[in-house]
Amino acid sequence: MAAADELAFHEFEEATNLLAETPDVTTISRSDPRTPEGQVAVAVGSGGGYGAEDEVESDKTALLQEQQPQPGFWTFSYYQSFFDVDTSQVLDRIKGSLLPRPGHSFVRHHLRNRPDLYGPFWICATLAFVLAVTGNLTVVLAQRRDSSIHYSPQFHKVTVAGITIYCYAWLVPLALWAFLQWRKGVRERMGPYTFLETVCFYGYSLFIFIPTVVLWLIPVPWLQWLFGALALALSAAGLVFTLWPIVREDTRLVASMLLSAVVLLHALLAMGCKFYFFQPLPLEHMAPAHQDTSLHPNVVLTPTPPRPMTS
Repeated sequence: MAAADELAFHEFEEATNLLAETPDVTTISRSDPRTPEGQVAVAVGSGGGYGAEDEVESDKTALLQEQQPQPGFWTFSYYQSFFDVDTSQVLDRIKGSLLPRPGHSFVRHHLRNRPDLYGPFWICATLAFVLAVTGNLTVVLAQRRDSSIHYSPQFHKVTVAGITIYCYAWLVPLALWAFLQWRKGVRERMGPYTFLETVCFYGYSLFIFIPTVVLWLIPVPWLQWLFGALALALSAAGLVFTLWPIVREDTRLVASMLLSAVVLLHALLAMGCKFYFFQPLPLEHMAPAHQDTSLHPNVVLTPTPPRPMTS
């Protein structure tokens, strides 16, 4: 008798574990004549719901964040949550920005209602530093090819690169978010991203320019423009694919103008960095040419008579 009770209890424990692992299941009660007494039958649906696990997890995360009390923006805890990411999440978001796909929203599939500022902050810092360093290395390499070129360190490029990159990564998303908020009042069906989500996917879209800037050290102009065009195409495509689910609810004219402005500003950033940090050497970096002061051998110098001394 005791062995039978232990067996029934063991079966019930297995069923409980199975229910905990697969919540989308159907159970059959004891009163069901098809189920022997003392047992619980568990049937897993064929639909499974495993394809929608990411979506369900994202919805649960958003619900929990709404239920938790949000600290004030003047507290350290408010900003700490924006840097609460691990390495695997940052790498996954970088990979998503490098490989944009049509119908694949970066915000929906990679951020999942958890935007971070850790990745965008260090991506912008790295890009600014690499721009300044490679801009100086360009002159150094040119000096090795031509000894008449004079090189002097240009530390001001660090400041210019930092201000340019950070202003672009913050001011452009701010203007875009404000415009979408305004259009939301005009078109009720539009649901724009939050400001942090906009800053986040803009920051990650700049990552591809880091290896591109390093490749610009190759002193082949057409190859530099090819690398720049590929980086611009991939980065701009990621922005367009992410914004399209939002702007398609608006009129066709507004949607096309907005996406064109996004791509144009991205192109201006890339071309501005190319022309400023990798521009042809100006004249002041060239050493003055040596002037030959030797006279023709047929020229005869006439001595100047000495002037009389006056007492």
